[in-house]
Amino acid sequence: MISLVTGGCGFIGSHMVDRLLAEGHEVRVIDNWTTGRPENLDHQKDNKDLKIYHMDIRKKEEIEPVFQDVDYIFHFAALADIVPSIQRPHDYYSSNVLGTFNVVECAKNAGIKKLVYAASSSCYGMPDEFPTRETAEIRPQYPYALTKRLGEETVLHWGQVYGLPVVTLRLFNVYGTRSRTSGTYGAVFGVFLAQKLAGKPFTVVGDGNQTRDFTYVTDIADAFYTAAVSDVVQDTFNVGSGGTYSVNRLCELLGGEMTHIPKRPGEPDCTFADTTKIENILGWKAKVTFEEGVQKVLDNIDYWRKAPVWTPDSIGAATQDWFKYLGS
Repeated sequence: MISLVTGGCGFIGSHMVDRLLAEGHEVRVIDNWTTGRPENLDHQKDNKDLKIYHMDIRKKEEIEPVFQDVDYIFHFAALADIVPSIQRPHDYYSSNVLGTFNVVECAKNAGIKKLVYAASSSCYGMPDEFPTRETAEIRPQYPYALTKRLGEETVLHWGQVYGLPVVTLRLFNVYGTRSRTSGTYGAVFGVFLAQKLAGKPFTVVGDGNQTRDFTYVTDIADAFYTAAVSDVVQDTFNVGSGGTYSVNRLCELLGGEMTHIPKRPGEPDCTFADTTKIENILGWKAKVTFEEGVQKVLDNIDYWRKAPVWTPDSIGAATQDWFKYLGS
């Protein structure tokens, strides 16, 4: 089998590459290294079954030859994080929407077996029910969530109109080794791990009782592989851990002091995936417990040594637009 991973040098993508190589696939990676890091695949650099293409999915003519003879496509390439999506919506539309359009067009022309798209649970916004089912109302709160949703709609529409065999997986709060260390204020794990290395307190939003469906990255890769090799097409599944855990519990497991910063608009008090559908139809269920996953991260904490160390003041400055545009 030949598999293509867009964003394969990134956090989830690099773990997907590991899984595919372990399954005996020949793997091609497309990544423009905006958020991905080539060193995430340094441990595979001598693997003859891996080829990395430094390309941008926004350039269709450039990427299309890489799709030739591909069986499976795993589409992770995207811009992430809330604040920069508010500040630079054009970049997010061009990457997450136009880029996805280019990927499905290339996939359609290549005659693939399956495309699996990394959708986002942020499409649900602030849900009315927990755990949240796939049938919940779609309420994106900021441009990142909207563009990921539009990418998902594009993938599903190409399945509907052109018969492209697709599955979309809505991911809930993925964490684990190799998560992003960029200068953008973003995911809680990266923020907290850099603070722990620097001996600084964890900047906890609100009272820390808000909960998140933290799902370990190798479980995510397993869900994508399971979806790809299944007979299921033109469907959408939540991918979550089966639980929801407070930020205070995360701080307890990481070990360190806490300081509190203001609660932010547009953020739900809880994220919690109803995984009944994926369990019943694909037979998939998360395996890594929250405690085991956090320990795996701590065992590899040096990865975040060069990540920015955020303070309440720097977070306040970085999130001004968040409050300005989402606070009304």
